[in-house]
Amino acid sequence: MSWNIDFYDTKTMKNITKWPIGIKAKFTWIVELIKKHGPQEIRMPHVRTMGNGLFEIRAKGKEGIGRSIFCVLSGKRITILTGFIKKTEKTPNMEIELSIKRMKEVIKNE
Repeated sequence: MSWNIDFYDTKTMKNITKWPIGIKAKFTWIVELIKKHGPQEIRMPHVRTMGNGLFEIRAKGKEGIGRSIFCVLSGKRITILTGFIKKTEKTPNMEIELSIKRMKEVIKNE
C-alpha cells in the first residue's frame, strides 16, 4: 500500500506549484519516492527529520533550494504543512512555528 500525501491547504499547494521548474521537478520526484517507500525509508539528502514530529523535504535545483515541511499521520498519510524557497542557510523560525501550529491543527482534526 502506498502513502497518501495531501497539502495543508490550496494556498500551500499553489505556492509550491509556483516554484522554479528544476526545484519543483526535484520536489515531485522526492514526493513520489515517499509515496512508494514511505518517509522512514527516504533519508538525507532528500528528507530530514526536524524533530517534534516534523520532517523536511529538501529539493535542490539549479535555480535554488526549496523546502517543504510535513508531518506523518496514522494510516500512511502525510500532510505537507508549508513550502518555501530557501534564502538563508538555516530554516526560518517563522516556517517552523507555522508548521508546528498547522501540525497540531491537523492532528486535532484527524
